[in-house]
This record gives sequence, C-alpha cells and structure tokens, in this order.
Amino acid sequence: MRRFLSFRDFDWPLLLMVIVLCCLSVMEVHSATMHTRFASFESKQIIWMVAGMAGMFVLSKIDYHRLLDWAPWAYWIFLLSLVAVKLVGRRVMGARRWIALGPIQFQPSEWVKLVLVLAVARYFANLGGRDVSWKEIFKAFLMVGVPMLLVLAQPDLGTSLTYAPILVAGLFLGGISFRQASILIVCGTALAVGVWSSGKILKPYQKARLTSFINPNNDPRGSGYQIRQSLIAVGSGGVWGKGMEKGTQTHGYFLPIPYTDFIFAAFSEEHGFVGAVFVLLLYFGILMRLIQNAQTASDLPGSLIIMGFVAVLTFQIMVNVGMVIGFMPVTGIPLPLMSYGGSSVLFAFLGLGVAMNVRMRRFVN
Repeated sequence: MRRFLSFRDFDWPLLLMVIVLCCLSVMEVHSATMHTRFASFESKQIIWMVAGMAGMFVLSKIDYHRLLDWAPWAYWIFLLSLVAVKLVGRRVMGARRWIALGPIQFQPSEWVKLVLVLAVARYFANLGGRDVSWKEIFKAFLMVGVPMLLVLAQPDLGTSLTYAPILVAGLFLGGISFRQASILIVCGTALAVGVWSSGKILKPYQKARLTSFINPNNDPRGSGYQIRQSLIAVGSGGVWGKGMEKGTQTHGYFLPIPYTDFIFAAFSEEHGFVGAVFVLLLYFGILMRLIQNAQTASDLPGSLIIMGFVAVLTFQIMVNVGMVIGFMPVTGIPLPLMSYGGSSVLFAFLGLGVAMNVRMRRFVN
C-alpha cells in the first residue's frame, strides 16, 4: 500500500544545519565586502539562497526515478552548454566560464555536477550492483571525462576536479573490484605524471598554484601570496577571533577574494578557532545526515544519488579548507553554501533537494 508522501518526511534537522550555515555565509560575505565595490553581494547571496531553497522543495516532490529517466537528455544538453561556453562564453580574468542570460551570469560547469550525479547513479544502478567489467568502467570514465576536459579547457581546473569524486563514488558503490581499483590507481598516477610533464594541458600558472602550497615563501609575492595571506589571517584569529568586521587581513585587502575561495580564512580571522570548528562541525553534521539518508534509501539508485552528492561536497570542503590552511594547492574550489556565487549555491540546494527526494520516498512502495 502506497504511503502518503508529505513534508513530514523531510529531513528537518539537515535543513536547519544548512540554514545556519547560510546565515553564517551571508554574515561573512557582508563583512568581507563592506567598503568595497562588492558591498551589495550579501543581498544577492540571500536571493540565490532563497531561490535555491525554493528549488529544493520543488525538486524534492518530483520522483527521483523520473529525474533518472531525464538524466541522459540533461547530460547532452549540458554537454552542449559547455561547448557553447567555449564558443560564446563571457571572458572574466582570462577564463571563459559563464554564459550571459540578460543580467544573469550562468555557469554551466556548476550545474553539470548535479547532472553527472544523476547520470552516474543511473548508469551503475542499471548494472544491478554486480561486478563491473573493464568495458563498463571505460564507459563511466568517458561519461565523466568528456565534461572534465571541456571545463579544463575554459580553463577551470578547480571545477573540473570536482567531477572526479562522482566517478569514484559510482565505481566504489557500483561494484569495482580491488584488483581493478589498484590498476586504475597505477594508471592514473602514470597519467598524472604524463600530464604534468607534457606542458600542454596545464598552464604554467596552474602548475605554480599546485606546487606553491608546499613552500609559499619561495615566491611570497607571486604564486605563494594567496596561501601566505590566508595562513596569516587564520593564525591571527586566535581562539575567539578579532570580531565581526574587524579582520585586519580581510579589511586591509591583503586576503585575496575573501568572499569566495578564501571565505573560510576570513571567517576564521574574525571568529577564531571556535568559529572555524563550529563551521566544520556543521559540515560534519550535514554529511552524516546525508549518509544516513543514503543508508535508508529504498533502492540502489537512491543510495547512489545521495552518495554521489556527498562525494562532491566532501571533496569541495576538504580541498577548500585544506587550501586555506596550506595543506592543499589553490585550485579555486568554492566552500559549499559559504562561498559567494549563484551557480554554486543553486547546485548545493538542488543537490539537497534530490537527497530529500530520496529520503521522502524511503517508505513508498
């Protein structure tokens, strides 16, 4: 007997943690952009968050099995949009990543993540959870690899890297064997060395970003500048922080783009170790609730969808926070639900909408 579907089945504790994180984001975007030409960005962030939350509720009511059916069409549409970015995209700071739709800047590479989560989940769910063959692994690599290369050509190394966790999660949950995984790791390492040595795929500034975190003092005013200023900001925050709107690195314009890539550094400077730990605990709680929802999903496709989304969020959080504290290279990956940006915020909320979708149908037959 079909159980009545209602918002009583919504994961309200998860949504509460997300709302708290969004409030901290708006607060820090306001602080980081005050007295600059970006001073109204917190208002835009609120608009994107409200729009994202509305989209989350709408998406949670559409049966995720229908979304899986639409995934192949969406995949090809967004693949064409990535090609369109290369041809007619708006160039900002040397990169073509956006398509202008009137007053709105549309970044297809962010939306592709959600489409890939659905497409990869559909692909491995159709295999029935059995051990995958090399042919099936190759098809999965092709599915994710094509948009990765298109985004890398924009060039946008950070966003292209966020597609990889979706593939890894799909392979891991889809039935890859230990032997196959070992071979892929060896081949991947060899390919990475080849790409690095060729000098034709990664640009010099991208290589500098990937290596400067090891010793930023080697080029303190060049490739190491961002990491050095970020470390100074985080360290100067101490235990309790300098206070709202009182970060000297942030408001002295030493910390680069403190409202996007380095928002965690700006927040840590103003709210200290305690504030930084609180944010990380919020992320931990969100990820744990999502994993719990994946475990209680009624079928394999539902679990694959949520875990694909979890893989992207986990990767972005680890890389962004690691970048800020000097453990990871600077790759331009935003902090989910904290960094300013419409496309990034919408992806996070729509991903949450699909996850809620799976949860709300865990008792529906």
